[in-house]
Amino acid sequence: MQERLFTLGHSPDPDDAFMFYALAKDLIPVPAGWRFQHVLQDIQTLNERATRGELDISAISIHAYAYVSDQYALLPSGASMGDGYGPMLVAKRRLSRDDIRQVRIAVPGTMTSAFLALQLWLGTKAEDLNFVVVPFDEIFKAVKEGRAEVGLIIHEGQLTFANEGLVLCEDLGVWWGREQDGLPLPLGGNVVHKRIATADRRELSRIMTASIQYSLDHRAPAVEHALQYARDMGRDLADRFVGMYVNHWTLDYGEKGRESIRRFLSAAHRHGIIPHQQGLEFVA
Repeated sequence: MQERLFTLGHSPDPDDAFMFYALAKDLIPVPAGWRFQHVLQDIQTLNERATRGELDISAISIHAYAYVSDQYALLPSGASMGDGYGPMLVAKRRLSRDDIRQVRIAVPGTMTSAFLALQLWLGTKAEDLNFVVVPFDEIFKAVKEGRAEVGLIIHEGQLTFANEGLVLCEDLGVWWGREQDGLPLPLGGNVVHKRIATADRRELSRIMTASIQYSLDHRAPAVEHALQYARDMGRDLADRFVGMYVNHWTLDYGEKGRESIRRFLSAAHRHGIIPHQQGLEFVA
């Protein structure tokens, strides 16, 4: 029996921990000799590593896929879709779109889908924006300390910004759905490297989907596992956050999800934000 080790990159967040609970705890069958090395890093780091083709399987931002589509194929499961919600712009006071074009914005990374959605919403490319890159879990602090007037928040900050005394200026997921026939905003996805044989890619896809399905079927222990990455969230809040990004879209985002990804990256190309039109490849 030949042993095979696959590197699997995902973020240390409750939704990713929930998705990969079964795989991390050996609760689902995998082919004999197959093992997975879980690599936990923030999404900006995973995006950068994907540009170098370092990991076999990885969570990445859909924005980042524009720069790695020659190396990776998109898996049908594991995606984060903002269905009526998404990255949010928050500030100490309500600011308009025109206001936000003029002030400094704290963003969680230039390759994140949140940053791409921001540029599309503003109709302004990065080089014409006043922004500062801040770790996503320090954006509230940056706004409250005055290092930025607006924060672009992702992850659990979408549920807790009001507790920080901040107000919502725009929800980019709501905006996208309004503009795109109700389609969800594509935020993150799982990819598999094309150096892996096609048949093995399909088997890896099956395993990823099985892990997500196991967690949905065994929600209580999976949420308990995810709590260790919940950054001071209580169980109820963590469970709510997991539900936002691990749901029917995550099992298989289907043709609607594919169409939303096509529209998202095509719009970015039309606006000159990404350099070329993407040839998207999805694992069947």
